Amino acid sequence: MLTLLTFSPLLGLILLIFIPRTQTGALKLIGVLSSVLPLILAFVVYGAFDLKQAGLQFVEKLEWFSIPAEQVQFPINYELGVDGLSMPLVVLTAIIGFFAAIAGTIFVDKRWKEFYILFTIMLTGMLGVFTSQNLFLFFIFFEMTLIPMFFVMGIWGFKDREKAAMKFLLYNGLGSAIMLIVFVAIFMSVWTLNFTEIKTAFTDPGSPFNTQGSPVFIGEGLRYGLFIALLVAFAIKMPIAPLHTWMIKAYTESPTPAVLISSGVLIKIGAYGLLRFNVGFFPEVAHQLAGLLAVLGVINIIYGCLLALVQNRLKLVLAYSSISHMGIILLGVAAMNEVGFQGAVFQMVSHGLIAALMFFIVSVIFERTSTDRLDDLGGIAKSMPFVSGIFLTAAMASAGLPGMSGFISEFTAFLGLFKEMPIIAAIGTLGIILTAVYLLRAVLNTTFGPTSDRWTVLADAQPLEVLPMVLVLGFIVLIGVYPSVLSEPLQATLQNIVPRIGG
Repeated sequence: MLTLLTFSPLLGLILLIFIPRTQTGALKLIGVLSSVLPLILAFVVYGAFDLKQAGLQFVEKLEWFSIPAEQVQFPINYELGVDGLSMPLVVLTAIIGFFAAIAGTIFVDKRWKEFYILFTIMLTGMLGVFTSQNLFLFFIFFEMTLIPMFFVMGIWGFKDREKAAMKFLLYNGLGSAIMLIVFVAIFMSVWTLNFTEIKTAFTDPGSPFNTQGSPVFIGEGLRYGLFIALLVAFAIKMPIAPLHTWMIKAYTESPTPAVLISSGVLIKIGAYGLLRFNVGFFPEVAHQLAGLLAVLGVINIIYGCLLALVQNRLKLVLAYSSISHMGIILLGVAAMNEVGFQGAVFQMVSHGLIAALMFFIVSVIFERTSTDRLDDLGGIAKSMPFVSGIFLTAAMASAGLPGMSGFISEFTAFLGLFKEMPIIAAIGTLGIILTAVYLLRAVLNTTFGPTSDRWTVLADAQPLEVLPMVLVLGFIVLIGVYPSVLSEPLQATLQNIVPRIGG
């Protein structure tokens, strides 16, 4: 089932290869359908997921190849599986993938065949990141998201698209290189790439990997070094200030589908890696450095909010807002308890949906007006009431309005941290106030006030634009009013993680 889910987008790629470039309608249709199958399969897997089971489910394991070392063959296996941590992110990826595929039919205006071929590869990579169960597969799928995104940004982006694409590749390539070095070091230490076996080797005192007879003894210094290196790699991906500058350029110069994927899924891979590898492999180190994570989280929150307050472009407001909301994930992880971890995962999913929705709305406005500057816009609610209403609703969700996913994610993340670091948590809550201020400023300056003569005849949302907006908003409300849809898959897995760090 997971193999079919992960590689199902490539069925669309095969069809796209044989469709002529001139058949625009067929290319767009196949491009969208290539995201529908994984969306259906993701919900099928979620429906069959056992909420009470803490371990991996739908496990697939096949012998792939082996590496000879010291007259011993160390196998590299094809291993897939999901648990309560990865299952919500698989569903999020499928939803955002469908959203981005529809956005491609609206906002991409050339070379649809190449675009959707790159899109299907990227979607496969994102699904594979969350379903893979060994470091080798994880790295391969991780790279499958980078190269297609580089070309999508560089070909279909805006004026400075080449610079944005190069900056994206340089930063994320550096993160990939650091991550690869860590993965090699881990393999050389315990001679396995399987997530579960590595976790056992690093956390179980009785593990054969932790004896003096192991290939390389895992000392305290090595643990700290690997933890810090992974933190830097994932800090680039999330991103964590000051390693965030690539994201600002990418969000303002990338085409809409790329921004939806990046804000909705790709930056969540960094947060997922932080929980899966940093906390999962090195729980004692994570507990000792929790204060550092909390401080970085507060810096992200306040820094992102303050810069969002002074921006005059909607895309920049949302870009710095994403930085701020990534800080909330860091605070949830820093709590080192079940409530905090739950809040971190809630924030991953919630922000993925809300950010993608808001960037889509801004793109709709930009397509009609050819600007996203706050001093150029104003009063478009008269001609675009539906878009303006959805924009205001999404902003309220991002600001943490009760009944929306943003509220439950922020509440649980801060609640978890208040139990451990009340002063840092209290400082972080200032971000909630600032978020409401800069989002209301952006929405009011865009949709209300005097209407320019240029904006009196703007077309409101069309059916193809309404469908994804309503769908994503529905999931935002669903999580807000029925949080168990996320918390139930998470609880069993988190209860298995937290005791190892004393949370």
